[in-house]
Amino acid sequence: MVKQMTVEAQIQDLIDKFRKKMSEDEKMRKEVEPLEKSFNFDLGTERYSMKLKNADITDFKPEFEENADVVVTTTPEYFGQLLSGDLRPMRAYITKKVTIKGKVQDLMFLKKFF
Repeated sequence: MVKQMTVEAQIQDLIDKFRKKMSEDEKMRKEVEPLEKSFNFDLGTERYSMKLKNADITDFKPEFEENADVVVTTTPEYFGQLLSGDLRPMRAYITKKVTIKGKVQDLMFLKKFF
């Protein structure tokens, strides 16, 4: 039986992949470097936050950041489907399986880096 990763572990895995891309792709790093954003993920039973600054994701923690730039609200199930590619981001947004407060462009911009 394969044990599923927790949502926290899935997010940490994304952060690790993001950092690897930033270290390997100078052009991408320069594109992301000027961005400074904070994100909250409200999954109902779980809440996470993180910050993007200087082409790095920092302060990942299982609590909300006050006054986050972007708040993503969904369920752990839909979040997992987004990460696995079984649910496309635009479809999730249009069908309200995911709601976003803040600039959708910020989230869509980051999507291409994961």
